[in-house]
Amino acid sequence: MTTADTAAITREEIEAFLYHESRLLDERRFEEWLECYREDAEYWMPAWDDAGTLTEDPQSEISLIYYPNRGGLEDRVFRIRTERSSATSIPEPRTGHNITNLEVLERREGEVDVTFNWITYYFRYNTTDHYFGTTKLTLDVTGETPKIAKKKIILKNDFIHHVIDVYQL
Repeated sequence: MTTADTAAITREEIEAFLYHESRLLDERRFEEWLECYREDAEYWMPAWDDAGTLTEDPQSEISLIYYPNRGGLEDRVFRIRTERSSATSIPEPRTGHNITNLEVLERREGEVDVTFNWITYYFRYNTTDHYFGTTKLTLDVTGETPKIAKKKIILKNDFIHHVIDVYQL
């Protein structure tokens, strides 16, 4: 895709991009995964408050994960790679991402908003856990390949057994 014409990206191309991003996480190809994001991409997983409502402002309320730009994701990958993360110490976990119910919400000049459901299986220490939720993201479609401009991950698990990391979502 070499034009800002939003009609130029199809639902099938969006799905292919999302599958690609997921596969990079499953294969632990984190440096390539970072290339799926714009430099100014916001990555946010809000928390559920005591009333069962999602927090709305990452600047003033608790978030499970919040990076205002790709630099935060780059730091996260650095910590994963250098074993400076309790969520990623040896043995390395294995993941399997599944995406479903993709819906194109809005098309604007150069951007497309989408939402989809997901489930990720996570294996470590002879135990398999699963995480599930909904993701809403804005894709920048002005370049040769799409780039994530904004990603909001809504984790729907009521209980998680351990620290959660970007490769599990």
